[in-house]
Amino acid sequence: MNGLEKIFAEKLLKVKAIKLQPTNPFTWASGWKSPFYCDNRKTLSYPDLRSFVKIEITRIIMERFPEVDAIAGVATGAIPQGALVADALALPFVYVRSKPKDHGLENLIEGELRPGMKVVVVEDLISTGGSSLKAVEAIRMNGCDVIGMVAAYTYGFDVAEKAFREAKVQLVTLTNYEAVVEAALESGYIKAEDIELLNKWRKDPAHWS
Repeated sequence: MNGLEKIFAEKLLKVKAIKLQPTNPFTWASGWKSPFYCDNRKTLSYPDLRSFVKIEITRIIMERFPEVDAIAGVATGAIPQGALVADALALPFVYVRSKPKDHGLENLIEGELRPGMKVVVVEDLISTGGSSLKAVEAIRMNGCDVIGMVAAYTYGFDVAEKAFREAKVQLVTLTNYEAVVEAALESGYIKAEDIELLNKWRKDPAHWS
């Protein structure tokens, strides 16, 4: 674990952008039961934290993907931070819808990408990776090269890591499951006995209850 992962995990816990409820699980939109819930959109309401995320994603892109021509945000959660990062880098910005509009131009990608552009995708959260990689596919279908993705947080599910490998997408995240659990334990938010339950869920989230 690096310093950024732990620092950002602590910041997310502090503003309750991450909630851990081992004995009172949440229900995700997918129908999965989960003792863990992450809502990075909360960071937008805290100017210092909003700037922190923008600065760190910008730094990672400059260091890891300096050849970038455009930034793409995945709707809806990553649109604000993606736009902030594009502004900081003085680059074009687009966002990718989960499905085409049902009226007007029926766009899937909002904004303008030119074929041959090197694009970095900004995401707020990686769970299974499905919606994130659909955005990658849409950008590639537009004739562009996705050179990487930077996300605020990942659960690190095996299914997601496999999907990103198969799609040949380099993923970099600000923080992750391990860092959050460690920070939560150190702060007293969870107890040592909760970790086994959390790890069982993470190993097989689709069948956990």
